[in-house]
Amino acid sequence: MTYNLLTVGAVSPETMGVALAGSLGIAGGDVEVADPDGDPDLRNWDAPVSCEHRAVHGDIAWSLDIYVQDEAADQPLESEIAAAFAKAATTTVLYPAAEALPSAYWAVTPDGLLTRARLELSDDEPPLYEVTAVEAPVPQLPRAIVTRFAEIVREQKPDTPVAEAFATSVEQVREAASGLARLAWDADTGSPVWSAKGNLVVWERAVRQLESGWAPSGWYPADLYRERLEARDELAGIGVRLPREVTELLDEALEELDSRFAAATAEDPSGSLRRELTGATEQTSVGWWWHRRPDPTPWEQD
Repeated sequence: MTYNLLTVGAVSPETMGVALAGSLGIAGGDVEVADPDGDPDLRNWDAPVSCEHRAVHGDIAWSLDIYVQDEAADQPLESEIAAAFAKAATTTVLYPAAEALPSAYWAVTPDGLLTRARLELSDDEPPLYEVTAVEAPVPQLPRAIVTRFAEIVREQKPDTPVAEAFATSVEQVREAASGLARLAWDADTGSPVWSAKGNLVVWERAVRQLESGWAPSGWYPADLYRERLEARDELAGIGVRLPREVTELLDEALEELDSRFAAATAEDPSGSLRRELTGATEQTSVGWWWHRRPDPTPWEQD
């Protein structure tokens, strides 16, 4: 098992070893802490746990690559190792998250605060590691701006079983169609079938995130919510461009998702949400989904 941690504090190699041993529940002698550029003949290559440390510059002091042999100890999650190490070494620790860089880091403080962190590297040689923003204040990172990371929410892609079932059914019917009839089932990029599949995925993600209480971030950008409603608009008008069988399958999928969306939102007969999201003031006809709103709204109010 491999772990990658970044420490804000300039902890000593001795502290690293003690903190790792405590975090993994093993004896201190089972942890080797080494400079990867040091003399390899001085390394304990048989150590159950190896921690290679590299000094870096900027807001980060150390980059740690930790290797745990399968038989050495339990294999805790990276988040668990980071939290335990931060507490034991009394320093804030950053570790990678699943989303795309540069925002794909978590920061955990010695007292257990967990928040997102945006880590950026300069073009200098060696590069400077700068934590430019966090989602909650971190005492050891006073220069970091406290803000929400909309790009993280955009990266979150919950499973879409309804959309996947729709795509599977469409493919099954397409395979059963005659050669000429298959031309109407073109699913290439930009085709009506392709658009239906993509927008259904987008709509189902919105429904699932709404039902979850906007987990795991706990909020949702207003512009992203508007885009989800616009995807539903696309689905409303695409049926006339689809083969009849695809339209029927799409209607079935939308019936389920729309029912769930309605159950998770409140009526907004005045259209205040649409005005808030689009700035529109004219009374034009729009889909019913524009007349329902999350309660409470998951984005910051101006």
